[in-house]
Amino acid sequence: MGGFFGVVSKGSALEDVYFGTDYHSHLGTRSGGISSYDPEIGLQREIHNIKNTPFRTKFEKIFKEMKGFAAIGCINDSDPQPLIIRSSLGCYSICTIGVINNKQDLIDRYLSLSGGQFGAMTGGEVNSAELIAAMINRKPNFAEGIRYAQENIDGTASILILRDNGTIIAARDKVGRLPILIGKRDDAFCASFESFAYEKLGFEKYKELGPGEIVEISADEVKVLKEPGKKKRICAFLWSYYGYPTATYEGVNVEVMRTRNGEIMVENEKANGSIPELDYVGGVPDSGTPHAIGYANHCHIPFARPFIKYTQTWLRSFMPTTQSDRNTIAKMKQIPVKELIVGKNLLFVDDSIVRGTQLRETVEFLYSNGAKSVHMRSACPPLLFGCKYLNFSRSTSDMELITRRTIMELEGEEGFNHLEEYSDGSTERGRKMRQAICDKLHFASLEFQTLSGIEKAIGIDPDELCTYCWNGRE
Repeated sequence: MGGFFGVVSKGSALEDVYFGTDYHSHLGTRSGGISSYDPEIGLQREIHNIKNTPFRTKFEKIFKEMKGFAAIGCINDSDPQPLIIRSSLGCYSICTIGVINNKQDLIDRYLSLSGGQFGAMTGGEVNSAELIAAMINRKPNFAEGIRYAQENIDGTASILILRDNGTIIAARDKVGRLPILIGKRDDAFCASFESFAYEKLGFEKYKELGPGEIVEISADEVKVLKEPGKKKRICAFLWSYYGYPTATYEGVNVEVMRTRNGEIMVENEKANGSIPELDYVGGVPDSGTPHAIGYANHCHIPFARPFIKYTQTWLRSFMPTTQSDRNTIAKMKQIPVKELIVGKNLLFVDDSIVRGTQLRETVEFLYSNGAKSVHMRSACPPLLFGCKYLNFSRSTSDMELITRRTIMELEGEEGFNHLEEYSDGSTERGRKMRQAICDKLHFASLEFQTLSGIEKAIGIDPDELCTYCWNGRE
């Protein structure tokens, strides 16, 4: 996915943006970039590959190479950003987060209308930020241009623009699937994906942008260029998985939600009588851990960490682009604590079950180290639709999901007409899918959080949540 951070200050903005952007490193590992504005120099930019090197180490020299009272930075796992664009709207830097599903259609439409061109990346790909900038530039001002771009994009696009007058324009995506928060300090304003990023830098929350809202930020004020829309669909998966534990979205802290989510899972299982005899409850690190703590505390079974993840030199396993690399990294990071495994009945809570490949290897690893039984719980409902708004799972097809593959094996395409039943563990179809996944992945038992359970754990109006990956609701 990706994240961004921007500051307009009465002094230098670079240190704030350097650290603020770094606090978004959990959202992407492919590239990072910073752009700043200084009245004498104009716009400046640095972009680095950060696949094998932390963001900070690649940007330590910017304090000698760049300066400015306004700056933006981004972490990305797709296109290198920010880009500097020169257009009829002036010179500006732009970075975006989200996904464009109709990218080729928009490129063809723009080229046919303008007779223009795009700078191409390897393989002829067009940078998403450049495409969005081209669409913005078709209108007489930024507000109209951003609105035009977002209305024509199939997918999600949140946008941060650093202008050559030293202001920043922040635009939350059309239905607010991703957050943008504005922070205020005596000498500055900032825009951020993650709330804790600006809190660590002495900012306090000023406002959270509404869906489709556009603002222009200076060191003295935040001016609304477009009022928020009424329809909101913030990604529920931010709380279950993507968000950092210290982050808060829509007033709901991620760690608190995850702990509460584990408690609700226990309530559901107690009602069904499905909690097995256990020695320990553990979390699949890292994001599964708080869900597991809530689960363990609520059912009064000791929480333990039967294996530890070695993170000093290994990337997050979901980030690499190939499945084989993801599997290798996940395997190499797992270090067992045999005293907590040998002869034990274990239950693990994971944030989700996507393809299942890594979980199968984790379970085999636990059995090979002496586990008596390994039960699995998913902290969210069964994933039945590949995400088309954020690409969190990197799925190119719904059939990459283990749930879809299992349903096809059980019932063929007819099963796809009964997805609601398969999602529900109390139905015959739901029980059959769960047992089939247990057989595939060698679980002693499997259950998923319910949709109503995760909505209850988040605690905001369910109509304001994007739950597409679980129920296909647009």
